[in-house]
Amino acid sequence: MFTKYLDHYEVGETWVSRGRTITEADLVMFSAFSGDWFPLHTDKEYAATTPFQQRIAHGLLVLSAASGLFQFGVGIVVAFYGMENVRFTNPTFIGDTIHIEAKIMNVEEKAGGRGVITALQEIKKQTGELVITCTMKIMLNKEPV
Repeated sequence: MFTKYLDHYEVGETWVSRGRTITEADLVMFSAFSGDWFPLHTDKEYAATTPFQQRIAHGLLVLSAASGLFQFGVGIVVAFYGMENVRFTNPTFIGDTIHIEAKIMNVEEKAGGRGVITALQEIKKQTGELVITCTMKIMLNKEPV
């Protein structure tokens, strides 16, 4: 999605990513990396006693995995500028395939030949169910003159 210079984006523009399946290995590796071994994510027997009835992926795991679905243009993207209004709306289970649906909400020019794109990011799974929503901001370069 972020493969064009700032000047080439328009409010309302949309983009859909490829998919990525969340695996049990993802949960184990994320738990080891983050130190978050909460049993809802890592204990099959405990998770069976919860309203979800099975293990769910960490919300931050899903958000992190989704970041890998974006395309970032080298020399175009300056930096990740921030994220607002993050909501984890539904669980992601082992075996669910997520994708991103994004919509440009604002294009703001800044000094120094740069600007910030604001995009509504919706992470959905194969059922079409929304699992995470947020507003993300990416700083981009303007096209060199």
